[in-house]
Amino acid sequence: MSLELVEAAQGNLVEIEVTGKLNKEAYEIFVPEIEQRISEHGKIRVLVVMHDFHGWEAGALWEDLKFDVKHFNHIERLALVGESKWEKGMSVFCRPFTTAKIKYFDHTEVDSAREWVLSEA
Repeated sequence: MSLELVEAAQGNLVEIEVTGKLNKEAYEIFVPEIEQRISEHGKIRVLVVMHDFHGWEAGALWEDLKFDVKHFNHIERLALVGESKWEKGMSVFCRPFTTAKIKYFDHTEVDSAREWVLSEA
């Protein structure tokens, strides 16, 4: 399992690379970083790049749901980049948990995803 915040992301953009199966410990790293960006910028934009992603362990799923409820209005745009149909389905699954505009991109379209998540259109 790996969850990595991409340091090159600036301003209100948070870029995350995820591989394997997320566990609760990943959220102990991820959540404080995200909350710091929210406190600095109010609203953030998130780009999640999934590679060989296998979902969440039970504890991690609970942490994810708590995060989603707490930050329902803090994410403006969410771009999901993945390799499979079920990852694409996550873009639909996420909608009830956020007011963000959400869009899925194939793993070959990372640059387009980054462009979309930063755009105002």
